[in-house]
Amino acid sequence: MLRCLLLDESAQTLLEYGLLTALLSVVAIAILMVLGRKNADVYVTVNDAMTTQSS
Repeated sequence: MLRCLLLDESAQTLLEYGLLTALLSVVAIAILMVLGRKNADVYVTVNDAMTTQSS
């Protein structure tokens, strides 16, 4: 039974897809974190500009 599981290629394919999905998730999270910080900086700049003009 164990030998049958080791020779089964569908499990290997499933594992490869799982690893690929995990890698893509990590990359997507890293990109969102970088863009999120830059996006926050833009909002702060716009908010500061609006605050100084209304004063």
